[in-house]
Amino acid sequence: MTVDGLVLCNEKVVRSTMEENGNASSVVDVSANVSQGIAHERANFPFVEGNAFTATLWVGLEGFHMTVNGRHETSFVYREKLEPWLVSGVKVTGGVDILSALARGLPAPEDNDLVVDVEHLKAPLVTRKRLVMLIGIFSTGNNFERRMALRRSWMQYEAARSGDVAVRFFIGLHKNSQVNLELWKEALVYGDIQLMPFVDYYSLISLKTIAICIMGTKILPAKYIMKTDDDAFVRIDQVLTSLKEKPSNGLLYGRISLDSSPHRDRDSKWYISNEEWPHDAYPPWAHGPGYIISRDIAKFIVRGHQERDLKLFKLEDVAMGIWIEQFKNSGQEVHYMTDDRFYNAGCETDYILAHYQSPRLVLCLWEKLQKEHQPACCE
Repeated sequence: MTVDGLVLCNEKVVRSTMEENGNASSVVDVSANVSQGIAHERANFPFVEGNAFTATLWVGLEGFHMTVNGRHETSFVYREKLEPWLVSGVKVTGGVDILSALARGLPAPEDNDLVVDVEHLKAPLVTRKRLVMLIGIFSTGNNFERRMALRRSWMQYEAARSGDVAVRFFIGLHKNSQVNLELWKEALVYGDIQLMPFVDYYSLISLKTIAICIMGTKILPAKYIMKTDDDAFVRIDQVLTSLKEKPSNGLLYGRISLDSSPHRDRDSKWYISNEEWPHDAYPPWAHGPGYIISRDIAKFIVRGHQERDLKLFKLEDVAMGIWIEQFKNSGQEVHYMTDDRFYNAGCETDYILAHYQSPRLVLCLWEKLQKEHQPACCE
């Protein structure tokens, strides 16, 4: 296997290591020599204790590559769904003393002052008394690239530009004040960001869901409220077409899980203790990358929040299912409408929603829709 045409490991290192492992005495000799700071002539391992070296880590199209003293040593592909610009730091550990470090060619976010089509990307004024749909997008302060990709793609649907649909990003504060300053500037420029009065933590994201419901019932009243993520591509036209066939009250529409249980493994990202949820199963819930609720459910959630009668739960999508169960138990009818075209882990050609789409893939999906007038995946 190769990465950008380079082998995963330097062949000489692999061959030398195999030869040394086949001879116990040689292994001992190599260890002794290395400990004395002397390079074993037959060993091509690039590091020698006590000797300085220059290592270069660089980014290719398919993965990362490392050279040591000018010689390629190893390559490895990007983790699935990882884009190079999402890497925020490099960590060096072990018995290495860093004498100096140089970084160049680092990806930089777009400068709002240099965006030439900014007027075209600003949120249009909302003139309708009631929207057809409000779309709330979960995002974080440093995800500017993702937001720009959405502004240049599916947020350009006619329904969104005409004012029938409003799209807003819901973003908490960042621990870095400079990020918050840039975020504030971005909010002023594009007019599509709702800042939340708390630092973004995974355990608090259900508060964003409540905020979307508040906006969709009190600030930008809408018939339907949709929640999605900033790495999802939403075909707004198909969502609206599908909603015409759905009930307008008591609606939960998306990819619905009707029979799921809490994760009791403490190592799981979705771990839930018995204290948090003592039951063996969850009520029906829709997967978080994208789902739609009707206005009456959103109003119930807002009222429950105001009256402190809403059970808060750290898994946002499951929390919505719990709240809808409360709505149902209050005597209201609920319509659980599942649709497998809401893809929560990738893209298929019949998608209404495709999740885990990088900025590059989002723009590619939009380009395909514009050129081919039908959905097609880019992966």
